[in-house]
Amino acid sequence: MNDQPTNGADILDALHRTVTRYVILPSPEAVDAVTLWIAASHAQAAWAHAPRLVIRGPEKRCGKSRLLDIVEGTSCNPLITVNASPAAVYRAIGTDEPPTLLVDEADTIFGGKNAEANEDLRGLLNAGHQRNRPAIRWDNNTHRLEKIPTFAMAALAGIGVMPDTIEDRAVVVRMRRRMASEKVAPYRHRRDGPALRQLAADLFQWLRGHLDTLERAEPAMPLEDRAADTWEPLIAVADLAGGSWPTRARVAAATLVAEADETGPVSNRIQLLADIRAAFTTLGEPGAATTSELLDVLNGDSEGPWQGFGPAGLTGKRLGDLLREFDISSATIRFPVGQAKGYHRSAFADAWQRYCPTPSVPSVPRVASQVSPGTDARRGTDRSVPPNQSVPALSSQETLGTDGTDTPGRPSLRAAR
Repeated sequence: MNDQPTNGADILDALHRTVTRYVILPSPEAVDAVTLWIAASHAQAAWAHAPRLVIRGPEKRCGKSRLLDIVEGTSCNPLITVNASPAAVYRAIGTDEPPTLLVDEADTIFGGKNAEANEDLRGLLNAGHQRNRPAIRWDNNTHRLEKIPTFAMAALAGIGVMPDTIEDRAVVVRMRRRMASEKVAPYRHRRDGPALRQLAADLFQWLRGHLDTLERAEPAMPLEDRAADTWEPLIAVADLAGGSWPTRARVAAATLVAEADETGPVSNRIQLLADIRAAFTTLGEPGAATTSELLDVLNGDSEGPWQGFGPAGLTGKRLGDLLREFDISSATIRFPVGQAKGYHRSAFADAWQRYCPTPSVPSVPRVASQVSPGTDARRGTDRSVPPNQSVPALSSQETLGTDGTDTPGRPSLRAAR
């Protein structure tokens, strides 16, 4: 904390040292991500999207609240709360200089019986990810519609997974309880707070002097779609700082997004698509399978969700209802022993590619002008997407026909396991 930062990279380095002084984070990429998120909060006026920061752990005493203390001390115009009303948050955001909203114990707000009562707050956090998405309310006093700004960066700390609509717009950091051998400095607000606020002032002075540059920035992104929108401000800050930060930012983005994809909540429909792909593998990759066979595999998975869909588990009708949104429907197919209702494997190919492709970490673009040779990637981050396997064609017997019997002889999940 005695260093006097002279440029952007020095300021980020000082912030990085401060974060790691007080908190043990799960990976170097997580430290870089938190550092860049804090810095990006000082340039909110430049961003088209306001990334969320989700700090979650599996249990108590994983360092979530302590990390939020450091975020509060170093972010721009922080507003921390444990249980604010949506109306109060709307009013706080609807100012010329919106706060950096910090929500501790977010699991008590969005979990269990409180989830429905706080749906307005979740809607605010979702809408506020993108600029020009105001909330519209009717003012009884003026008898006019009122547009309330929602755009503001926000960090949420809590136990367990946050609502998927929030995590989909967030940099997700999965905390863990530190071991006895992992030491951190104790944090005291009165003693340590002034040094953190000085660091915040350095960030503010640096970034506010480059708002025009940041607003025009179009950094090369290792991500696509909403993940790219979320991480773009962080990578723009890293590119402005230079040094090792441009590469570190892209490695952090690719790594943390891959982790979030692997551990985040999955909707029942997408889970069903993935489980049906596994079911076809269990059945030997046939060109088609009967509805009965697929249900046997799905309901036979004791660790899957499908046994809880009723006394008999997932039914043929419920299966059809879930798949209908993907334009996948059953057909009457001719099998070796007769005709039966079932599904062609090829009918799932498009949905598998769009909604549950083979997991991968995007390769990290080189930033040659700002990074010295040999430091533009870390080992293990360039994992390209394997080519999609072709869908085997149906046999001459697996063709459209009329209702019949199930096909015997193919293994169920219980037999396969």
